[in-house]
Amino acid sequence: MKTICLYFQVHQPFRLKRYRFFDIGKDHFYYDDFSNRSILRKVAEKCYLPTNQLMLDLIKAYGKQFKIAYSLSGIVIEQMEQYAPEVIESFKKLAKTGCVEFLGETYSHSLASLQNSKEFEEQVKLQTSLIRKHFGQNPTVFRNTELIYSDSIGKRVADMGFKAMLTEGAKHVLGWRSPNFLYTNAIEPRLKILLKNFRLSDDIAFRFSDKNWHEWPLTAEKYVSWLNDTDEKDEVINLFMDYETFGEHQNKATGIFDFLRELPNKIFANGKFEFKTPGEAAESHQPVSPIHVQYPISWADEERDLSAWLGNEMQDEAYSKIYQTGEKVLKTKNENLIKTWRSLQTSDHFYYMCTKWFSDGDVHIYFNPYDTPYEAFINYMNVVSDFEILVDNASGNSKSVKKTEKPAAEKIKPKAEKTSVKKSIVATKKVVKKETTAVKRKTGKLL
Repeated sequence: MKTICLYFQVHQPFRLKRYRFFDIGKDHFYYDDFSNRSILRKVAEKCYLPTNQLMLDLIKAYGKQFKIAYSLSGIVIEQMEQYAPEVIESFKKLAKTGCVEFLGETYSHSLASLQNSKEFEEQVKLQTSLIRKHFGQNPTVFRNTELIYSDSIGKRVADMGFKAMLTEGAKHVLGWRSPNFLYTNAIEPRLKILLKNFRLSDDIAFRFSDKNWHEWPLTAEKYVSWLNDTDEKDEVINLFMDYETFGEHQNKATGIFDFLRELPNKIFANGKFEFKTPGEAAESHQPVSPIHVQYPISWADEERDLSAWLGNEMQDEAYSKIYQTGEKVLKTKNENLIKTWRSLQTSDHFYYMCTKWFSDGDVHIYFNPYDTPYEAFINYMNVVSDFEILVDNASGNSKSVKKTEKPAAEKIKPKAEKTSVKKSIVATKKVVKKETTAVKRKTGKLL
């Protein structure tokens, strides 16, 4: 009997407000509270609450036969606590069924695994603590931000005590092999690897409502026929997707909820499949071989690499800048500054700066609250410039910034502040100009 492993990512970033150059040194609160609240409430009403209820109904209908898994970033849990506590309660109901597994991930949905091992481990501990607090589980399976994975990252995850990890079944890594088996980390064989079947996952997540797709409309019967067509030797089919697929990316009018409601019934009628959580799948199947991933992969875009976040000069500059401040931030021991630093690590900030103008351009535009990636970069760097002033003030004196939601900076020498900000804005302009030229050369147009 083949295993079907259903996993869903749940994440929403803390979005930044429009932060101008003239705000630097004056305004030390960076977030768009109105957007964060309204978007979280909208997604809760359209996706989280109705989909959680549907999942609960399916578990009640099929009992232990129906299993699912989630990973929730610490950032999204914070927003649920503030803006939609009923969503957390609905996840708690699912947790109590014994049919749902909650996975570990980075607290801030960050790229820390690529840059700072200690920070990566700390964020995983913080997220794990939240999962324990709300859902009574201690995660044993790990899902890194955007399924980012490499041999070395997997080794660190194994050293943290996780028994299995999820990642993308990328073609350039698998070659002739199938994603429908269990693998192991090439450095640490104790860590089992579950690979996303991107075709079957993306048929639901991205193509479901596309009327230009030659397979539209997608029905549960048709989808199960595709499951049946997989090789008879296949052992586990991993269907990984954003939870916002249901009701948000694919709205209710597309029939996505009807599809989801009917899918288990059609699968069970077939008799060839069983549902298991990632942890159960890792326990019940034997790995067929190690999988070698020297360079990091992800589940984003055609390339399945890091180019959605670190593919241009602006992204590299912003990414380097925020992590360069880390040592100073941590030395302040100021909880508010550390929390802000971690929220500024959220991968979405770098995603908004993406200048891809090829097959995945529409996806980036859909998820981008800014008019252009250059606007996203300038806004982010303005915030970071002000944040650096706060950190410099607090360095060596952890009491210099009050632990409030809107920390006030101590007064610093006007000349020093002016020089620091001027250098920052000049550097920002240089990076924007260089990236603008590069995009124009590639595409003949500007974003």
